[in-house]
Amino acid sequence: MFKKALISALVALVLFSLMIGVRTEAGPSGQLIYWTRFGDLAAMVATVFGGSIVVELLRQWWGPVGTVRIVPQPVQSALATAGRWIAPVLLVFTFLVPVIFYNERYILDLGILVLTYVMLGWGLNVVVGLAGLLDLGYVAFYAVGAYSYALLATNFGLSFWVCLPLAGILAAFWGVLLGFPVLRLRGDYLAIVTLAFGEIIRLVIINWQSLTGGPNGVTGIPRPSLFGIPLTPGDDGLAAKLGIEFSPTHRIVFLFYLILALALLTNWVTIRLRRLPIGRAWEALREDEVACRALGINTTTTKLTAFATGAMFGGFAGAFFATRQGFISPESFTFQESALVLAIVVLGGMGSQLGVALAALTMIGGFELFRGLDQYRMLVFGLAMVLLMIWRPRGLIGHRAPTVFLHHSQAISSDLVKEGHG
Repeated sequence: MFKKALISALVALVLFSLMIGVRTEAGPSGQLIYWTRFGDLAAMVATVFGGSIVVELLRQWWGPVGTVRIVPQPVQSALATAGRWIAPVLLVFTFLVPVIFYNERYILDLGILVLTYVMLGWGLNVVVGLAGLLDLGYVAFYAVGAYSYALLATNFGLSFWVCLPLAGILAAFWGVLLGFPVLRLRGDYLAIVTLAFGEIIRLVIINWQSLTGGPNGVTGIPRPSLFGIPLTPGDDGLAAKLGIEFSPTHRIVFLFYLILALALLTNWVTIRLRRLPIGRAWEALREDEVACRALGINTTTTKLTAFATGAMFGGFAGAFFATRQGFISPESFTFQESALVLAIVVLGGMGSQLGVALAALTMIGGFELFRGLDQYRMLVFGLAMVLLMIWRPRGLIGHRAPTVFLHHSQAISSDLVKEGHG
């Protein structure tokens, strides 16, 4: 145990010596200025040494990773009851956030950001979690939805409610276009092609300056209205019609409930589709594509519908992002966004709606919580992700149970054993 801890500490010393132990900056006259932080380096190495011992003790007490652990029935019942209550309590709290934190603009903006990534995670969960297709270019559909709304609204004067379905349809169309070239690909090759697709869309946005504005982006994107009533301080605004004093917070609260409604719509449609034959086809494709073909399932339409459905929800989220910001540029749609959404899906548990929501809340909210740690923030989150993948390899709420299964499989097997056929 101490030997492994010592080796881990030595590795940490080598890795962190230049990252933490020595800090360099360019001086005013061009010379290199550096200073040492050996105290922080020693604390980090000691933390790794102690953490390695703790992990090994937990491993010996809990058992090796991957072994089957028998959980007592009372504990299983308690966990099942808690799981049934988490989602309703979280939903009620989300509805009350604008009421509780009405005067906290920072919390409201953070809530809108979290819900945006929850919607993106649920959309990507259709492709990765249900259909088992690794997509590293999901940000492309996010960008298509944002630019579709921005260009349609600024050039043709269409409202948000008209452009929203159009943005989803255009994103779904590009999802089908992506699906055709990757029909025969799987695994790493599929990931490489989807990654390339995301970069192609970003480069097209940058270079097609006559349409997208190039690096300058699109400005003056109109804000959404409530059934045609703008949320402005004028006489035709919502506050004047209701006879209340105008506040800029009204628009923030409206945007919060708007993205909440879009996210809940994504969740409801995903759950409904999962119970339909197409949803069961996605699950069969995820488990074994060869067996899926042997069952007579058309894998072509199955893959294309998965890409189109996930892309549509990404387009909806992109349209909301554009109307919320009022300005979009290619810098908002880099590979880092795709990696972040994919990390949310994987850490939450592929196929789990609640797990994705909790992972988005943890990662996006956690980034803000540890913002004061500066350069240590990514290190802390990297360590947390590694530990989570070790102890929960299927995510926070690993759920891969099929939608349709035999409820009496155990009773049937016991009967066979009694009859002597086991």
